[in-house]
Amino acid sequence: MAKTAKIFIDGEAGTTGLQIRDRIAANPHVELRSIAAEHRKDANARREMMAGVDLVILCLPDDAAKESAALAASLGAQAPKLLDASTAYRVDPDWVYGLAELTPDQPGAIAAASRVSNPGCYPTGAILMLRPLIDAGIMAPDFPVTVNAVSGYSGGGKSMIAAYEARTAPDFELYGLGLEHKHVAEMQKYTGLTRRPIFVPSVADYAQGMIDSIPLHLDMLKGSVKPADLEALLMKRYAGSDVVRVVPAEANGKLEPEALNGTNGLEIRVYGNEKRGHAVLVARYDNLGKGASGAAVQNLGLMLGIPVSVDLPKAA
Repeated sequence: MAKTAKIFIDGEAGTTGLQIRDRIAANPHVELRSIAAEHRKDANARREMMAGVDLVILCLPDDAAKESAALAASLGAQAPKLLDASTAYRVDPDWVYGLAELTPDQPGAIAAASRVSNPGCYPTGAILMLRPLIDAGIMAPDFPVTVNAVSGYSGGGKSMIAAYEARTAPDFELYGLGLEHKHVAEMQKYTGLTRRPIFVPSVADYAQGMIDSIPLHLDMLKGSVKPADLEALLMKRYAGSDVVRVVPAEANGKLEPEALNGTNGLEIRVYGNEKRGHAVLVARYDNLGKGASGAAVQNLGLMLGIPVSVDLPKAA
C-alpha cells in the first residue's frame, strides 16, 4: 500500500490552490495540512508548518514564492520538497521543470527532484507541440515561431475574475502586446528554440479552457513535410500517454476551448492545407487543469511516489 504524504498548500485560497485542494482532498494517500486564515502571512507559522510536511505547494505571486522557498531552505535537513506554481523558478537550472511529457526521461527527473517548478498554462501546449518537431530535426531551432493563444478569464487571477463576473470586462481582449510576456522565456527554453518566439495571448468571456495555435509555412520546414507527416510524428511521440492525445482535426475547421475543462488532458490537432503549403498546430486543454492545478497534482504524485487522480471529482 502506498504511503501517506503530508502536504501544505501555501496560498491555498487562490484559484490554483483551491483546485489542487479539490483534486487531492479525497485521496487516501494525502494528508492536507492548513494554517488558520489569520496566520497565513505569519512567517514563523508557515516555517513551522513546513517542518512537519513532506511537500509544500507554492501557489503564490513570484516574490512571495521566493520568500516561501527561502523559508523552506532555512530548515536545512528538515526542508520539505517544493512544488512551485509561480513563474519564479521555471527557467532556474536548480529546479526541475514539471512537464512530465517534455521528454521520455522527464518523469524520472521530476520523481527524483526536491524542487520542481510547475509549467505555465500557455507554454504547456506550445512546448508539447514544438519540442517533438525540433527534436526530430523537422523544425530548425531558429525557426520564426508565432504562438497565438486564448484563455478563459480564470487564468488572470482575482482581479480579472472579478471584472468578468461583474460584467465590466470586454468580451474578448488581446494583451501582452508589448511582447514581453513572462511566459516567453519558458516557452523558448523548453521547446529548444534559439530564436525568441512571438507570443500573442488573449482572454475571452468564459471561465476556463485554453487553445494554443501555431501557424506554419510548410516550405520553411525540413524535408518536404506535409500536414499528415506532422500528425504522424506527434502521434508517435505521445503514443501511450495518459495525458496527451493527438486527434484528427475537425473537417469543419472549428474548435471550441472548453471541452476538456475539469480534466488534466491535452489534445493536439494538426489542421492543414497541403495545396497552400500551410498548417496550424493546435493544443486544447484546461488552463486550470493541465495548465495549472492538474499538472501540479500530476507532479506531486511523481515527487512523492503516490497514486493520484489528476481530474476534478465529478459533482454528485
